[in-house]
Amino acid sequence: MAKTTGQKLKLLYLRDYLLQYSDENHPLSIADMESYLETKGISAERKALYDDLEALRAYGLDIGQRRVGRSTGYYVLSRDFELSEVKLLVDAVQSSRFISEKKSRDLIGRIESLASRYEGRDLHRHVVVQNRGKSSNEAIFINVDAISEGINRGVMVEFRYFDYDARKNIVFRHGGAVYRVSAEFMVWDDENYYLVATPEGETAPRHYRIDKMKNVALSDIPSKPLGVDQAAYAGALFGMFSGEVRDVRIRFKNSLSGVAVDRFGLGPTFVPYDDDSFTLTARVAVSGQFLAWIAALDGGAEIMSPTDVRRQMEDFLSKSLCLYDDGQRP
Repeated sequence: MAKTTGQKLKLLYLRDYLLQYSDENHPLSIADMESYLETKGISAERKALYDDLEALRAYGLDIGQRRVGRSTGYYVLSRDFELSEVKLLVDAVQSSRFISEKKSRDLIGRIESLASRYEGRDLHRHVVVQNRGKSSNEAIFINVDAISEGINRGVMVEFRYFDYDARKNIVFRHGGAVYRVSAEFMVWDDENYYLVATPEGETAPRHYRIDKMKNVALSDIPSKPLGVDQAAYAGALFGMFSGEVRDVRIRFKNSLSGVAVDRFGLGPTFVPYDDDSFTLTARVAVSGQFLAWIAALDGGAEIMSPTDVRRQMEDFLSKSLCLYDDGQRP
């Protein structure tokens, strides 16, 4: 490397070295910096390195220092992401079912580079991505990019949609017919990534698992989004299971007030019912998933109205009970 070229790159190499190899527990001495720059073919005098550190501070790199024995050690004091934030991102990736195991490892490795090498190494010890029910569709990020482009360009998105049969083979819906939709938005819910869109010729939105899409492409047909409210749409669904959207009055035991807030937010009014319970009215998509959620509260919640939804709950419980009644099992 030519001397002049090396000197022009010196600050960049020094910045990378500090970001990758220093933290509060691993400060770097001036001698360390000199040795590192020598491996890059760059000579550096001690006085010049002090000036370089001040230049990096002026640029915005937060460099701290402390005594280490008889010398002074330097390290990056704060970064764009705190260690707790990096851990949060790693946890989100490793727990996301729609990201394949291979892609998870790749993303986590890159996220860990936001911390020092030592902090990243410690983070990696806690990473588990095997046997997490990960998607096998490696094209999901390509799908997301295509959908985003379709939204930005205002054109309809086309794709084929599939499920799995009992042998885990891919089976395309509608005989492999191409779906053409006006994309509304993408939403991450219940550990999966969905596209909310309005199918061509229809007037109501639906949602599709992005990891179950194949051959995603953009058409030349202008899209006609309905302007669906993302919070209202996602908030009405349970586990992204569709159903008729109804205003449902539910009675909860007082001890489940936190559960009610977690599910429905602070919007619905809590109306005292008796000394031990209260009611609220929420707009929900009445589906098997919603009824199962009510049942899972172990008698702590009861659907009060509408009457037909209450009957659906009764039928749901009866069918479930039949599975465990040898005398009545269909």
